[in-house]
Amino acid sequence: MNYFKRIFIWLISLFLLGFIGVFILINTFDFSVSPETIDSSFSELQYAPRFKNVKFENRTIHYISIGDTSKQSVLFVHGSPGSWDNFLDFLSDSVLLNNYHLIAVDRLGFGKSGIGVPERSLEKQASAVNKVLIHQHRSAILVGHSYGGAVITKMAIDFPNNVDGLILVAASIDPKLEKIKWYQIPVHYKAFSWMLPAFLYSANEEILALKNELIDMIPCWKNITIPVSVIHGEIDNLVPPENADFAKDMLINASVNMAKVSEMNHFVPWTHPDLIKKEIEIVSARILDSN
Repeated sequence: MNYFKRIFIWLISLFLLGFIGVFILINTFDFSVSPETIDSSFSELQYAPRFKNVKFENRTIHYISIGDTSKQSVLFVHGSPGSWDNFLDFLSDSVLLNNYHLIAVDRLGFGKSGIGVPERSLEKQASAVNKVLIHQHRSAILVGHSYGGAVITKMAIDFPNNVDGLILVAASIDPKLEKIKWYQIPVHYKAFSWMLPAFLYSANEEILALKNELIDMIPCWKNITIPVSVIHGEIDNLVPPENADFAKDMLINASVNMAKVSEMNHFVPWTHPDLIKKEIEIVSARILDSN
């Protein structure tokens, strides 16, 4: 009996040590870019970035804009988790800046838009980003990565006059493919949610709600009539590539360009930025041709 008791105590101790290790690890994650890196990225450009805040209901959404405002605007929307600086290399790209006015946002619940205060509603996420376009007095081509793809799709449905085109990058949009993992449920509750860093808590909350939000959006896809590009990697283990096929099937009234790449994973903005830049050019050209 003492032998089994020692084994039990050993296993419990091992579990607790593992739990403490994981807790320490996730609370040391920091995906943000340092101010020094941001300053360095913009230092040699002809344009200076403008950091702004705009009120949305009782919250504030933070964003950055850069470039010639007389040119076509392109607005970048990050995934879950994320922040505007996920697209730092795009906003500091001199070639893009020669042709476009660029904007990137911190979505509600992330960055300087209330990190750790999640917003589970796609409608409100889309409305908040649209408020940035209203603040800028313009429409834009929207580039959305991962969860950001669902947000920009909702924007195209709800605010068609402000959306010139869509670029869905590894987008989470098919409700049938949204699978909740067992470990996501406990950290939804206050008894366990304290274990998560603020940005992961926001991410978990909006992902838990995403399936039903996407189901509600299904009847409205037919209302999208603007140019759309769909980018997805065939070895995306986080957001299945079948999401791209879903987009193609749903966009029955839109002109769709598909870019599925066999050896590409989920992290397209970092691994294949030139592919996104190419699709921005393609969508922009299609907008001009349609005018």
